[in-house]
Amino acid sequence: MRIFDPHIHMTSRTTDDYRAMHAAGVRAVVEPAFWLGQPRTSPGSFRDYFDALLGWEPYRAAQFGIQHFCAIALNPKEANDPRCTPVLDDLPRYLAKDRVVAVGEIGFDSMTDAEEHAFTTQLALAREHGLPALVHTPHRDKAAGTARTLELVRADGIDPATVLIDHLNEVTAPQVADSGCWMGFSVYPDTKMDPERMVRILQDHGTARVLVNSAADWGHSDPLRTRATAIAMLAAGFTEDDVDHVLWRNPAEFYGQSGRLALEPDPGGRAQDSLFAGNSVRRGSS
Repeated sequence: MRIFDPHIHMTSRTTDDYRAMHAAGVRAVVEPAFWLGQPRTSPGSFRDYFDALLGWEPYRAAQFGIQHFCAIALNPKEANDPRCTPVLDDLPRYLAKDRVVAVGEIGFDSMTDAEEHAFTTQLALAREHGLPALVHTPHRDKAAGTARTLELVRADGIDPATVLIDHLNEVTAPQVADSGCWMGFSVYPDTKMDPERMVRILQDHGTARVLVNSAADWGHSDPLRTRATAIAMLAAGFTEDDVDHVLWRNPAEFYGQSGRLALEPDPGGRAQDSLFAGNSVRRGSS
């Protein structure tokens, strides 16, 4: 089994996590820029963080056989802090870097005017740089936030096929399903989605334009929830090919639009993995 986690914050994780992820079949990740938990007080702290995403973290991941790419942005939460917003002027030079495969996370946290300004500014940067956009939907009033997100995507004129609307659930997935944007789902131990709910979403909406991620960070999260979703898919009757479609080929297709996703041709792990052995499965939705 090969897994590409399209949204995970490895800066917050340990080397033991990298080791366990590799054993579970994870061979590639995208790490979006996000709020580290401690408020940043200047653009300089963002620049140090971006440099770590581009230099140190790919090196650390490579020690465990995992390819690391990143998305760069001013995240929605810190878009409300005027000490942080000048970093928007620094983004173009980072968006030109080889390992940057998207602009993100952008979008809404509390749906303020400042967040909307940062969102629209960064949507335009994604369009101008020919990069996909990874969009965070708010934790509160998610339906209204998703609706406003889609309005702003349409107003910008960016190709919706280059936009991933993330952290969706059963309520917001139908809003995005016919928009032309990609649908992202975060699978958590207690909150957001769980593997069984994710399987029902796939049964209802199919496997096209769907990305499943762990969004693992400094909170209560699990970098192996992508693998747990694969096991749940097989138990529900999806095929090995369906699993590969959702957990490898879909993220490779979405981030491949950047022109910078140089994945190893054979990331390995599949022949040695016994998860599929002995499973008799029928074809799932596609």
